[in-house]
Amino acid sequence: MSDTVIQPRPVGHPLAGERMSGARMIMQVLADEGVTAIFGYSGGAILPTYDAVFLYNEQCVRLGEPQIPLIVPANEQGAGFMAAGYARASGRVGVCLVTSGPGATNTVTPVRDCMADSIPIVVICGQVATAAIGTDAFQEAPVPSMMGAVAKHIFLVTDPAKLEATVRTAFEIARTGRPGPVVVDIPKDVQNWEGVFQGEGLLPIPGYRRRMHELSQAALEAPSAARFFAMLGEAHRPLIYAGGGVINGNAADALTEFANTFSVPVVTTLMGIGALDTTHALSLRMLGMHGAAFANYAVDDCDFLIAVGARFDDRVAGVPAKFARNARHIAHLDVDRAEVNKVKRVHWSHVGLLAGALRALTAHGRQTRFQRDFSPWRAELAELKRVYAMNYDRASPLIQPYYVIEELNRHARGEAIITTGVGQHQMWAAQYCDFTSPRLWLTSGSMGTMGFGLPAAIGAQIAQPGRLVIDIDGDSSIRMNIGELETVTTYDLPLKVVVLNNFGDGMVKQWQKLFFKGRLSASDRSLHKKDFVRAAQADGFRYAVRLARKQDVARVIAEFVAFEGPAFLEVMIDPDAGVYPMVGPGQSYDEMITGEFIPSRHKVDIKPPDPSEMF
Repeated sequence: MSDTVIQPRPVGHPLAGERMSGARMIMQVLADEGVTAIFGYSGGAILPTYDAVFLYNEQCVRLGEPQIPLIVPANEQGAGFMAAGYARASGRVGVCLVTSGPGATNTVTPVRDCMADSIPIVVICGQVATAAIGTDAFQEAPVPSMMGAVAKHIFLVTDPAKLEATVRTAFEIARTGRPGPVVVDIPKDVQNWEGVFQGEGLLPIPGYRRRMHELSQAALEAPSAARFFAMLGEAHRPLIYAGGGVINGNAADALTEFANTFSVPVVTTLMGIGALDTTHALSLRMLGMHGAAFANYAVDDCDFLIAVGARFDDRVAGVPAKFARNARHIAHLDVDRAEVNKVKRVHWSHVGLLAGALRALTAHGRQTRFQRDFSPWRAELAELKRVYAMNYDRASPLIQPYYVIEELNRHARGEAIITTGVGQHQMWAAQYCDFTSPRLWLTSGSMGTMGFGLPAAIGAQIAQPGRLVIDIDGDSSIRMNIGELETVTTYDLPLKVVVLNNFGDGMVKQWQKLFFKGRLSASDRSLHKKDFVRAAQADGFRYAVRLARKQDVARVIAEFVAFEGPAFLEVMIDPDAGVYPMVGPGQSYDEMITGEFIPSRHKVDIKPPDPSEMF
């Protein structure tokens, strides 16, 4: 959910009026849109555009201008996640360039992942020649029907005269409103066509642009602000619930200013991590299924919940009727009208650009000299944070994953970009890492796609070459796209890859132990023969180490982080380590399981989720 508005374009393009191929037009529009990297794998139906990329960069070398590097992955899924990592880390539109058929189908998962997490990418697919569409030609796939179900928008370009405007419009749609992935399917003959480059122009999409204009003009008026502050004035325990929309909408500074001005504490979703500095005095970190116990108890205790760029999803509000059960009022600010009252009814709402709305509320409160003493509430929360703090078996002789992440965090200092796969390691990283600003935490939230971490880290490192980038991964998750280890060394990226090895699908095993009487059906990898260190060495990692002794953790992690260039670390962790707290699906926060080392303020009987509930 983004607050990005359409930027004005310069007039009088220097290449306007020049004849060029469709492929060259595609490349020129990418350059005009500020693309600084392309991620993709070649193939027959996209060869003309790949040749245009080559010729564009060759010309840049002659003119002494910056090239647009083409990063080639091991698999098109990797390219899609690299584009997503680039977009998440930079706030710019990521670009993925793939061929027809399997090239396109391999990008379906990252496209859906980006749609679910509101990430702006443009996927350009080659397609068989226009006359061959629908004939089951070699490497043909029905991209519009496949991608149309999972993307924000899909274009099939059959009129070459509209190619230039279509690619430009794809970027407009991807980045505006609630951002998302846009797919442009381009037949090979359209790429080979020659025509006059206009240097400007967009497709006519009046309905969409009208909605975007209304969104940008949706000012938060004084009467509405007054109603909001009337509710805040009645509250004793207000709480901000910030989601990924704050990150995507570039509204973190405005949220921080609002929270500071009125001393309102903040919890964030998994996707909202970094919306407020996690070390800030008002930060209560992450809520939800694996949120901190003190964060979830704060939600139970609050009397005014202020949702900002969040959607009350099932990982947070498993039982909507019991979520924020003591809240007398709920307010909701979002860029997407469809999210308001979708899951939980609210008493006040504003649909519009989040940063502007938050600043308008802050300005109104200052102008009206709004004052409310929430110090007793903050003292209650400080006690919750002390009593129900994150904790684990620190005396165990086995390497605990929490300890490993604490050590990584000590070196990262809240300033590194952290990517993850999906599973236990993902939740441990969310719980134990600090993030002092937005766009440092990159994870697959809504889709929960294993294999996301490594390629996303590559995209992030390309987008932010000066940042320390660490992929905290799991032994099962990294297997999904382990071919991208070679991509790291091919481009000599100083990426740090950590694999927390617990011999299997850790989160699945945790559920099986809790709810399926310990039957580890298809989740145990203890008999597998994979040697991750040798695999990394074979792919060119000069630093590839296995860490198996607890007493070596601090020293090895310090060496690993300090190593110049790509580094790989496999850590043999306690295979029985669990993710706690845990709220089962379809259960409320008073049923939260806190494990052996985090206190609980409720007596909880562990019970399996309802048969209809999802994983």
